[in-house]
Amino acid sequence: MKAAVLFEPKTPLSIENVQIDKPAPREVLIRTVAVGVCRSDLHFVDGAYPHPLPTIPGHEAAGIVEAVGEGVSTVKVGDHVVTCLSAFCGHCEYCVTGHMSLCIDPGTKRPRGSAPRLTMGDRPIAQMLNLSAYAEMMLVHEHACVAIDPDMPLDRAAILGCAVTTGAGAVFNAARVVPGETVCVVGCGGVGLAAVNAARIAGASKVIAVDPVGDKRDLAMKLGATHAVDATSATAADEVVEISRGGVHHAIEAVGRPQSAETAVKVLRRGGTATILGMMPLSEKVGLSALDLLADKSVQGALMGRNHFPVDLPRLVDFYQRGLLDLDTIIAERMPLERINDAFDELRKGDTTRTVITFG
Repeated sequence: MKAAVLFEPKTPLSIENVQIDKPAPREVLIRTVAVGVCRSDLHFVDGAYPHPLPTIPGHEAAGIVEAVGEGVSTVKVGDHVVTCLSAFCGHCEYCVTGHMSLCIDPGTKRPRGSAPRLTMGDRPIAQMLNLSAYAEMMLVHEHACVAIDPDMPLDRAAILGCAVTTGAGAVFNAARVVPGETVCVVGCGGVGLAAVNAARIAGASKVIAVDPVGDKRDLAMKLGATHAVDATSATAADEVVEISRGGVHHAIEAVGRPQSAETAVKVLRRGGTATILGMMPLSEKVGLSALDLLADKSVQGALMGRNHFPVDLPRLVDFYQRGLLDLDTIIAERMPLERINDAFDELRKGDTTRTVITFG
């Protein structure tokens, strides 16, 4: 099969012929139909986050089940599925207490010493984030995918696997926004726009989008923002506080920069919570001042939107089909696999929302 392989950080991905193994017990072979180009992949490609090499990036995908291994009970051949990087075991402490996105049980991977899922000749290819989706096929644990309504367009469904799961999950699962509360979303890429859309669905009274790019602010307004603020303004945080009459109940940071996290804290009202979603450089820290603590402000993470993806993803599909979730506006462009490096170049510029790689 064709796949986009990363051999060294800070170098272009190379389209190579890669071999994929047959499904072992509890594994699912999926024909990839579409995969989103996420900034998280870019962090690995550009060397900000370490990963064994060579590898195939890509983790936001949708496809059709081609084969299943022994013992698979959650999907069957022919099912349309969305994949998720937060594969879960179902029996560890995190899983049984409802924190499936935190599961790190090794049982969702092949045991050490087993044949690798991906190879190129005699060389093993490290599977990135349980998926390695920039390829014509994926071989994953059954708990890394979920069946969805076959009427759902798979090029839209792909971005549910990360951007929307993370952004909407931050609103529904982590912040638990209730009708009438105020929300500020800092950063209007794919994750941020999904958070804006979800805040509207949740019934937030004000949804304030903060981004330096005018076109992204316009998209945020289309997706449900009530106000938009230029992030480059020296008074951006003050503007949000004024619009929300004293600060917002919830701030969602969807950029991955210390400055944007600082903005998320600044715009909070007393008792407000900042949810930090962006992947920051590993050396960075996010904190609260003594005055913030006295004001009962809080900061939290929300890995993959604290998803329960076997339940959340079909519900997000339903939101789209009922016209509540606008995935079409979030997707900026569709490209073939051969243009994967062009897609990353566009992402580096910071002007695009979500590019989707599609397979014929």
